[in-house]
Amino acid sequence: MGLTGVSAPEAAWISSRAEILLRHSPTCFIRHLLVEPQQKRHGTGAVARFGNRVGEEIFMAADKSSQWLVQHLPWDTDFFCTDTYRLFTGLFSSAATPAALMAAATQLRITLAARGPYYAFSVVPAEDTALLQALTGGGWRLVETRLNFYCPVAAATLPEPAPVRLARPDEAAHIGRISAAARNPFDRFHADPWFGKIRADALLVRYAEAAVEGSYADAVLVPDAPGLPVDSFLAISDTSAEAGVPGSGSSRVLLTAVGPANRGWHLQLVAETVRRAAVLSLPHVLMTTQATNGAVFRTCEKLGFRLGGTSHVLACHGG
Repeated sequence: MGLTGVSAPEAAWISSRAEILLRHSPTCFIRHLLVEPQQKRHGTGAVARFGNRVGEEIFMAADKSSQWLVQHLPWDTDFFCTDTYRLFTGLFSSAATPAALMAAATQLRITLAARGPYYAFSVVPAEDTALLQALTGGGWRLVETRLNFYCPVAAATLPEPAPVRLARPDEAAHIGRISAAARNPFDRFHADPWFGKIRADALLVRYAEAAVEGSYADAVLVPDAPGLPVDSFLAISDTSAEAGVPGSGSSRVLLTAVGPANRGWHLQLVAETVRRAAVLSLPHVLMTTQATNGAVFRTCEKLGFRLGGTSHVLACHGG
């Protein structure tokens, strides 16, 4: 039996899940930041607003003990020629048993499959054990474990400045090739057999090209040392300080890759990202990586990044 659509999330269930929903804020682990604005933007507020935008659907389990918040992703759908969805989260009543939640997670797969071929994923905070157990018990598979780091810019330990510059628009294709060639087999796309190497590489190419083109990144840094070929890059997205929220604002490392001709430049590019954030008066730099990425851990340790939280990426497909 599939799930049925409903018009709004259950307010009582939002309240009961508030502590977990706060974990959807990318800065929830930065202690001096106020909780209320983060809840409003990323947690309980985001859930309360869910269903108001195109592509957002809320499904009720057959036993009416849980709801599942699903977003259809048009860009991914076009790129992969398959309907692609993101499960934002699940809401549960106090009566929802682990068995009922597993059954509902299975029902969600059946409901999506009834529409035709699909791919779905969810990024779940490690603290949300109820949802993680429901999804894995309901046929969703683990494809990536992420560690979420942050660097207080004022407390960073930086090496001597390195020569970097912004990538030029005419370098987009070259940056894309670097991204695919320096692939990480443990990233979400390469670790999930549904994509396969060819599609996963193609996505990295397009993602990096779009960053240089300015589609979603505010800056892409590359080395600018005399005689050194460009075989690495780092894409950055900035979030301005929020009015009335002291200590807010950050730069996020979106995507980075380092080829053999630029070995050792990951440290330099991240360090210059921290310096850039200081110039922009952004107090934090955020960076997420796989739990398998020891090279990034070493960069974090050297520059003064701190571990903020852990999340898991789960996925399913069918139809």
